[in-house]
Parts: sequence; structure tokens; C-alpha cells
Amino acid sequence: MATMRQPEQSLQVQLPKLDKPYRSYRRNRRAAATVEFAVVAPIFFLLVLGMIEYGRMVMVQQVITNASREGARTAVLDGTTTAEVTATVNSYLASGSISGATVVVTPNPPTNADGGDPVTVTVSVPFSQVSWLPSPMYLGGKTLSSTTVMRRESVQ
Repeated sequence: MATMRQPEQSLQVQLPKLDKPYRSYRRNRRAAATVEFAVVAPIFFLLVLGMIEYGRMVMVQQVITNASREGARTAVLDGTTTAEVTATVNSYLASGSISGATVVVTPNPPTNADGGDPVTVTVSVPFSQVSWLPSPMYLGGKTLSSTTVMRRESVQ
């Protein structure tokens, strides 16, 4: 009858053989991690910068939409001038740290519109002026704009 080997004996024989290859495997694995990081890092950083850029775009778009609404609310009031509408819009934009916007009021001046006629306020700004990145990668040539139309109050 064949006798079985004791498990302790087989482990004792194998341990010294595995010690040296394991060390070289660890060393080789460190080099592989460096190569993997070099391949993945540029893609990761592009994704992060893209998220920052698109997040800023959404924030600025919301601020200029609200600014055009505020300008339109001012424009429909009786006796309002174009300068007052522009000042209202620029004041709202300044609270959102946005400068360099173009404000167009139609009709100019808004008092030329009769009661019930539409008054349009358009606010636009190039994204390159409001980007947090030194040179926007994806939205550099885009212009963000918002238009609000409200009816002028009737003159009494």
C-alpha cells in the first residue's frame, strides 16, 4: 500500500522555491503599474477638464438666462430706458462674476413698444471670456446666449 506524504513536508519544500520568483514578480508589477498610469492618466485628465468646462458652461448659461429675464422685467415697465435695462442685466451678471456680455434690447428704447407689444432682451457672451480654463478645449469658439420676450405693460 502506498503511503501519503505529509502536507507539512511538501509545503516546506515549496516555500523556498517560491520566495525568489515572488520578489521579481512584485518588481515587474511596479513597472506595469507605471506604464498603465502613463496610458490612463491623459485620458483621465481630459475627462476631468471636460467635466469642469461643461459644468462652467451650464452655470454661465443659467446666469445669463436669469439676467435676460431680469432685463426683460425691467424693460416692460413704463418709462424704462435701454441704459436701465443694460445696467440691470450687467448688475445681475456681475453677481455671477460674468463680464463682457452683449445686451440687445428690441425695440430700442423699450418705450417705443405699445402696451401689449413684445419687448425682447438678448444677452450673449463668448465662452472663452468666462471659462475657468486658460484655453477652453471643447467650447472655445462657442457663444452662450439667452433671449427673453415679455409683453410691455399697457400705458394708462
